[in-house]
Amino acid sequence: MLPVLMFPQFDPVLIHFGPLAIRWYALAYIVGLVLGVILLKRLVAWAPRAASTRQADDFLTWATLGVVFGGRLGYVLFYQPGFYLTHPLAIVEVWRGGMSFHGGASGVIIALALFSWREKLNFLAFSDRVTVCVPIGLGLGRVANFINGELWGRQASDSLPWAMIFPNGGPVPRHPSELYEALTEGALLFTVMILAARRTALRERPGFLAGLFLCGYGCARIFCEFFREPDAFLGFLAFGVTMGQILSLPMIVAGVGLMIHAFRTPRYAGAPLAADHAHDPA
Repeated sequence: MLPVLMFPQFDPVLIHFGPLAIRWYALAYIVGLVLGVILLKRLVAWAPRAASTRQADDFLTWATLGVVFGGRLGYVLFYQPGFYLTHPLAIVEVWRGGMSFHGGASGVIIALALFSWREKLNFLAFSDRVTVCVPIGLGLGRVANFINGELWGRQASDSLPWAMIFPNGGPVPRHPSELYEALTEGALLFTVMILAARRTALRERPGFLAGLFLCGYGCARIFCEFFREPDAFLGFLAFGVTMGQILSLPMIVAGVGLMIHAFRTPRYAGAPLAADHAHDPA
């Protein structure tokens, strides 16, 4: 039997400023959003252009609000509606944890729709650019989950070389499922999205990249859920599936539908939309 790894005792707080603290989890959100908008500005500069760099900058605020409000409300509605129905003030206590990716995704989709309508953008073409950036935040967020020692995996075999004992996971070795998700939902999905985005033929099909992201994330999440311990207050649902797997199925269906739709509609021949495009990088 191989020796089992012990979880490194990371401090979930990066920096203390008196009563204030900057946590790794919050930093992951901030860095993910900033890096995402930097990449988005590059993506909208690639022909065909779906927005201006100014609009890409402006969308950062909309995306932040969509992630935070959508992620929190999604967790409230999907995971613990009974608790928050009786403790409504706890809904705003985001510092205590509790965010849902599926809720955050819904929030960003709403933000995309409103922003595209306000700026008179092609919704699907702009969504294509935004979704390429999302895996950056996903990967960083899962690394932050690992640092926090949360969302650990199911019990693993003692012979698994990277099996790990987590502080709150009991004395049994477990899968470091947060790292599995960081690699699949983050690094792998980001690589797939970038490679697809570099192909002009795919960029000219509004909705294809967005559909690819939805389908890719759904498949990655369903796979990783086989190694992730379900939330204690939910456990396994019917037939041994988890809430994360159930919520990912509609994403896959929607993603496949978007990709099919993309190849059944005319190519997008978007022209430059704003004067500041003249200063966009090549």
